[in-house]
Amino acid sequence: MQPADLLRLFGLSAVWGASFLFIRIAAPAFGPIPLMTIRVVTALLCFLPFFMRPQLRTGLRKHGRHLGVVGLLSTAIPFTLIAFAALSLEAGFTSLINATTPLFAALVGAVWLGIPLKRIQILGLFIGVLGVLILVWGKLSFGEGGAGWAIAAGLLATFSYGISVHYARRYLTDVPALVTSAGSMVGGSLALLPLGIWLWPEVNPSLLEWACGLALGIFCTALAYAIFFDVIGRMGATNASTVTFMVPGFAILWGALFLGETLTPRIVAGMLVTLAGTAFTVGLVPRFGRRPKPA
Repeated sequence: MQPADLLRLFGLSAVWGASFLFIRIAAPAFGPIPLMTIRVVTALLCFLPFFMRPQLRTGLRKHGRHLGVVGLLSTAIPFTLIAFAALSLEAGFTSLINATTPLFAALVGAVWLGIPLKRIQILGLFIGVLGVLILVWGKLSFGEGGAGWAIAAGLLATFSYGISVHYARRYLTDVPALVTSAGSMVGGSLALLPLGIWLWPEVNPSLLEWACGLALGIFCTALAYAIFFDVIGRMGATNASTVTFMVPGFAILWGALFLGETLTPRIVAGMLVTLAGTAFTVGLVPRFGRRPKPA
């Protein structure tokens, strides 16, 4: 991994980590659906110059139905659920739940598509579940004042991400990344815009809250997607997946610096165990521990 590639990876992690900070600040004022409407529509506007390319327009017309499904599963539904979770959960805590996405992706692939899991991946799933249990222990109450519904929403969002990964792999394998990204923004915008207008807050949010909403769309969605696909092209999907391990660290850092969130020993333990399980599941541990073959 070259220094420039490592810098891109850290930059992407910092930007995606900041998204949980922005959501935590703006979601109470806008509401989850209107805020995510701003995020997705703003990102779509950033993609508009690319719509001048005939290949992009052709790809959208040809794969419109599947791109719409991906827009729902990877954008509209999980974004809204994460925003709902952020109404009750700290930014760092929400990011740790979001880090379980590779676990759900592996589980969905095994159950839906019959993709076999190696023993090391099964071990990773068990470790990841243990990490989640440590994180939510004592918080999983669905009564008044409990965080049960917020935690369930966060986990459902990662489950939706897991489905979208395999849906895209099954139906959009040969589609360029730009078409998939733009198509998901179009699908997400069409799904969220009517609801966002209907649920728009009566009191106009503050300038800071508007800035957070626009930053979510410009930096944490449009720019982040561009960086992520560039990282995949330069380093491969496995190296790019290491961003999963750095995003929670940045989210916790931003939450502590700007929101005064505290880092408890239980959160640290849950983070370490969850990320360890994710590392086993995505195959990073065997990869780093593999001995080089003799020449």
